[in-house]
Amino acid sequence: MTGQNVRWGILGLGGIAATFAADLPLVPGAELAAVGSRNQATADAFAERYGFARAHGSYTALATDPDVDVVYIATPHAFHLAGALECIEAGKAVLVEKPITLDLASAAQLVQAARARGVFLMEAMWMRCNPAIRKITELIEEGAIGWVSAIHADFGLQGPFAADHRLRSPELGGGALLDLGVYPIHLAHLILGSPASVQAWAHLTPERVDEHTGVLLGWQSGAIAALTCSINGASRNAASITGTEGRIDVPPGFMVPRSFTLSRPDKAPETYEFDFPGSGYQFEAAEVQRCLAAGELESPLVSQTTTLEVMNLLDSIRDQVGVTY
Repeated sequence: MTGQNVRWGILGLGGIAATFAADLPLVPGAELAAVGSRNQATADAFAERYGFARAHGSYTALATDPDVDVVYIATPHAFHLAGALECIEAGKAVLVEKPITLDLASAAQLVQAARARGVFLMEAMWMRCNPAIRKITELIEEGAIGWVSAIHADFGLQGPFAADHRLRSPELGGGALLDLGVYPIHLAHLILGSPASVQAWAHLTPERVDEHTGVLLGWQSGAIAALTCSINGASRNAASITGTEGRIDVPPGFMVPRSFTLSRPDKAPETYEFDFPGSGYQFEAAEVQRCLAAGELESPLVSQTTTLEVMNLLDSIRDQVGVTY
């Protein structure tokens, strides 16, 4: 696809799809080709609002559209597997909104299907593609804060959410962990890899999804991560990464940061700022296009191995707190 536009489709047209669609024109070479919904009128309205060339009234019609190269799967978690599999079987590259599926087994099924079909597959963990996060990892790899000893991160929404809200629905993969906790966990994994120890506690809603969850991760190196997520209270939504020679503080909105501060003993704090338009989804789309142009079937920024390792962590946490889907 070198030198060619990449023809994008979006499957599932809710709020996250709208934000992604609004950012997509910021990516050079991104062509807004088609959208797919279970309802033709919804598809028509979305395509007109965001400038897509075609609107399909079924997911199958989008998956089999010959003029679409890659499909962004933006349905609720519980429907990621079916939608992504249909697109993969049709030979489409896929970018699947996080979490890629509800559990490790179905995530592995998607990875196996993509590899068997020889098509690109990436989880849409936009945080890992963010320029500020990429700079943070670069500084840590260069030894800017020494040996990393601790990570603290939280993500909480105010709530309360009504009993019929998707965040409280086991059928839709509700709860704080998969929607919000996935970000602190991905951050810890990005910096330190898979932990040796996982301990979790949660308070569950009457529907038996996690309302707020605390996770303590430990590594053989001695490093720890203390992470929380909640759908019943707004936390700072910030993060800090502590090392033996300094600390990196990421302000509220750490999952899509535009700045961070590096503090080291006997030195003035250094603030790094990243001014970019849009909401920040353009970076994951640009990474998909880079991979397609290079003929890569997965991204080094959000590798399939990374996705499976994080899904394994999420499964372990759910097992401990008693949440099943």
